[in-house]
Amino acid sequence: MSDLLKDKALVIGIASSALFDLAQSDEIFREQGVKAYERYQNDHIDEPFQPGVAFPFISRLLRFNDLFDDRHKGVEVIVLSRNSPKTGLRVMNSIEHYRLGITRAVFRGGRSTFPFMDVFNMSLFLSANAQDVDAAVAAGQSAGCVLPYSAADADDDGNELRVAFDFDGVLAGDSAERNFRRMQQEDPDNALEQYAEYEREHADQPIEGGPLKRLLAGINTLQEAAARSTMEGKPSLRVYLVTARNAPAHKRAVQTLEQWGLTVDEAFFLGGLDKTEVLNKLSPHIFFDDQLSNLSARSLHIPAVHIPFGVTNGRNDS
Repeated sequence: MSDLLKDKALVIGIASSALFDLAQSDEIFREQGVKAYERYQNDHIDEPFQPGVAFPFISRLLRFNDLFDDRHKGVEVIVLSRNSPKTGLRVMNSIEHYRLGITRAVFRGGRSTFPFMDVFNMSLFLSANAQDVDAAVAAGQSAGCVLPYSAADADDDGNELRVAFDFDGVLAGDSAERNFRRMQQEDPDNALEQYAEYEREHADQPIEGGPLKRLLAGINTLQEAAARSTMEGKPSLRVYLVTARNAPAHKRAVQTLEQWGLTVDEAFFLGGLDKTEVLNKLSPHIFFDDQLSNLSARSLHIPAVHIPFGVTNGRNDS
């Protein structure tokens, strides 16, 4: 099956819990059990779910398919759901209601879905189920957990998609973070200075790719297609890098992206400052970060995704 999707710019797997607001359904499942959940979905089969945290990101992403004459190119979004095929009907009805270009789905009746990421050549799996995401990352897959977010989608420009990334542990691997932590253990008083010197000396040495490197590559492909297109009212895509790095460590991040052949439109090197105000001002439709502390502030008013990768998240297998 992956051969059918190998030419896609992007293939993304999304759980129904990330695409739609399933809070009420989940409450019934937890408090009343499977049978009550099935009855509830059947009774509301024609009632569409409300949009969820990742809905603005996914709905805008799918608009880029208008730029491709070849149906084998562009974006593919596939639902990966723990629902049964029967209860999954409401999910598919909701997709039809919102006229999302999603035609493929996997319903596993309570079983994990991320093992099928390789089958479909996916660059990312999004879910609101933290355990599923943790298991996917532990298996070497690129996955993120969408965090609760109830604000309505402010459609200030329906043709523009804004995506923001952290760098270390997200676009890049976490070797720099590991080095810093080692320096802190060995010489806590001088760790910051040693880290800055190390990054300066290795500025021309690219960091290893992280879990979302492929996602950025696909996004850049969509940006290139938009730049070539003469379609009136074509979609646009803006990419932000928002990282705790500062000078001189910023140079290695910039040159790593350049050596990968990937680009971002804007970069914010904050040197450990709180990211909240910058992100709220940018108002991305989605932001990816490996540090949960950067995403948990009540004053953060954007859809956010935790990437539980690397030593920051207690992993030693990255």
